[in-house]
Amino acid sequence: MSEAPPHWHDVIVVGAGVFGAWTAWHLREAGSDVLLVDAHGAAHARASSGGESRMTRGSYGADEIYTRMAHESLERWRWLSKRSGLPILHEIGVLFFFGKREPYVDQTLAVHEKLKLPTYTLNRTALQQLYPQAVWDDVEIGIYEPGFGALMARRAVQTLVRELENRLRVGAVVPPVAEGDALHELTLTTGEVLRARKIVFACGAWLPKLFPAELGGRIFPTRQEVFFFAPPAGDARFLPDTLPGWADFNAGDIYYGFPDLEARGFKIAHDQHGPAIDPDSGDRSASAEGLADVRAYLARRFPALADRPLNESRVCQYENSANGDLLIDRHPTLRNVWLVGAGSGHGFKHGPEVGRMAAELVLSDSAAKEPRFSLATKAQQQKRSVH
Repeated sequence: MSEAPPHWHDVIVVGAGVFGAWTAWHLREAGSDVLLVDAHGAAHARASSGGESRMTRGSYGADEIYTRMAHESLERWRWLSKRSGLPILHEIGVLFFFGKREPYVDQTLAVHEKLKLPTYTLNRTALQQLYPQAVWDDVEIGIYEPGFGALMARRAVQTLVRELENRLRVGAVVPPVAEGDALHELTLTTGEVLRARKIVFACGAWLPKLFPAELGGRIFPTRQEVFFFAPPAGDARFLPDTLPGWADFNAGDIYYGFPDLEARGFKIAHDQHGPAIDPDSGDRSASAEGLADVRAYLARRFPALADRPLNESRVCQYENSANGDLLIDRHPTLRNVWLVGAGSGHGFKHGPEVGRMAAELVLSDSAAKEPRFSLATKAQQQKRSVH
């Protein structure tokens, strides 16, 4: 009795984070036979797509492409939220605020007006009246976006993967070695061989490990710390009904967070690139310095929380490009391989649009490629310009 011929998938997507899952979903919607592969499972604890919550916002200064992608992703997030049974998108709004009216403010407002996004500007008096739980003495202006808010990250990705109906394989991929100008086989560390006509690598901070020559000096994983504090018992000032998601632009040195979302605690993080991290072996214990930093910020901005107990801390990672632009491009030498990543700390919200754009490139050689997302634009020295 002869052996059955090996199964060939139309596309294998490596990485079951937000980019990989949405890419696989769009490919499946287009009729492709897709297999999604991840070493530890969808949105696992060490993935950039793991963890509790992510912000979705349209404030990007002059970077209209990201405002547009964030806005156009909202419809898919709302759809997924309905499929989940538990909220994935909390439309609590987002408040960006600034010490002074700098160009970023006017650029953001101009883009929002062009795209017809509902947006409100708030002066210091309005901020004090609406959000008395914060100190606004050093803030000149705020931008409030009612249509945005918080995405429940792990829940979102795992719900989306369930929509793929058992197309996830948990297994670690051996760094590929291609012969010629194409790659059709992937070997797992178990020895199993998977075959596909096309392959997408969307594995976040692991991309430089799989492609050290192409990405080792162009994607920079950094260690990021997040903290959740316990508001005072019975204090409604820090609930989602009274406080939106927030971000203090702070001349580009951003602090951001959420109210006490789903009773997890008041979230705060410093959006400053931390030290380099190995996603496999890096220590995931929050530092005393990081905790002291956010407590000092709370004392200045939300003084009622400065000395509150710490509910939880988490260490995740960004996988940064040099300037913060995403990566969605064909491999430079392998004609049937695509690279998707470099979320750079702001990519999660764009997941549905990243998946759509990646799937279009995979399925059609004539699909338009966004130049900013090309591998050719990825430099080897970090100089972040996307905020």
